[in-house]
Amino acid sequence: MKMTMTEKILAHAAGKDFVKPGELIMADVSLVLGNDITSFVAIREWPKFGKEKVFDKDRIVLTPDHFTPNKDIKAAIQCKCMREFAKKEGITNYFEVGRVGIEHALLPEKGLVTAGDVVVGADSHTCTYGALGAFSTGIGSTDMAAAMATGKLWFKVPSSIKFILHGKFRPYVSGKDLILYIIGKIGVDGALYKAMEYTGDGVSSLSMDDRFTIANMAIEAGAKNGIFPVDEKTLDYIEKHGAKEPVVYTSDEGAVYDEVYEINLEDVPSIVAYPHIPENTHDAKEGKDIKIDQVVIGSCTNGRISDLEIAAKVMEGKTVHPDVRVIVIPATQKIYKEAMERGYLSTFIDAGCVVSTPTCGPCLGGHMGILAKGERCVSTTNRNFIGRMGDKESEVYLASPATAAASAITGYITDPGTFMEGEKR
Repeated sequence: MKMTMTEKILAHAAGKDFVKPGELIMADVSLVLGNDITSFVAIREWPKFGKEKVFDKDRIVLTPDHFTPNKDIKAAIQCKCMREFAKKEGITNYFEVGRVGIEHALLPEKGLVTAGDVVVGADSHTCTYGALGAFSTGIGSTDMAAAMATGKLWFKVPSSIKFILHGKFRPYVSGKDLILYIIGKIGVDGALYKAMEYTGDGVSSLSMDDRFTIANMAIEAGAKNGIFPVDEKTLDYIEKHGAKEPVVYTSDEGAVYDEVYEINLEDVPSIVAYPHIPENTHDAKEGKDIKIDQVVIGSCTNGRISDLEIAAKVMEGKTVHPDVRVIVIPATQKIYKEAMERGYLSTFIDAGCVVSTPTCGPCLGGHMGILAKGERCVSTTNRNFIGRMGDKESEVYLASPATAAASAITGYITDPGTFMEGEKR
């Protein structure tokens, strides 16, 4: 029987020769992830399992990244709870403030995920690790408690959608533009409980950071997971970051897909998702009359070094519009340090930006950039629902780092390619 990558990974984890979409399986998990918000609930549920110890102290990752450094007393209580649990259980991969990063950038950087893994996390953007050829998906906090106790979880095997990519991006277009372009076409429920599998000659032109971004936002299309084939770029990344030996799965010729889409990467423009849903997508060139108040460059979607690099390139030698405030958030301490060594942080500060320690803060309306009534923000984050970043009458526009940086300079939503061409002239 023919199987997709996702089906093969789940079949192996369940100890089966074959699985099919819709089948319920009990599968071993390779890694269990929680953050300061979701782990708090999981830890409170933990005693109900009657276990003396977690199933494997080396395969649980706890990252206090959402409301940290502690924004208030409640956040401090949540982090203290996680810290004490990690110490009691001897959790190997607990990352305290100062060593922590935004979880979905931190885990690959630390070499904690490899191809063929089954990764579950009490955060919906756990689907990020599909960029490495892993099956990874978000779960609830009680499921996290169960996984910490047993190392196993129930799964319904998802069916798959195939996206065949051709060619390569134009300048200043990136993985963020592609995933917004796709969500604009299929809708936020277009891949409901399905695997979004990417293939075609265009995959080789995508950087690993592009792939992380695309896999990260699978959930914004309703998907169970996003997944990329394992190629030389993937293997090189895995080796450089010291991850364990990869197990490479490939989809069978003749595997069944619910739908197949073909996309020419050269045809993808710079995209902006208008409020209040990620499928409300527009060409960035359409936004020249939309005045903005804030820009956020960072998050688990776009806080990696290549994101900061392109933003710094756009901002270099320029000044942020006087009516705009800009918050730049490197996704991990390592990225922060590298950006500092490369001079990007100086570029941002000289342009009039503020640079933050790694945190999810503004993405979910937690801290470090809350919006007031009527304010508009261009953000490289992943969601723009009503009230997502503050007041329910504020607006969030999702965009790439290049688009966000160009918009920060002009004060209006701006196509970065057009902006940079204008600078040359």
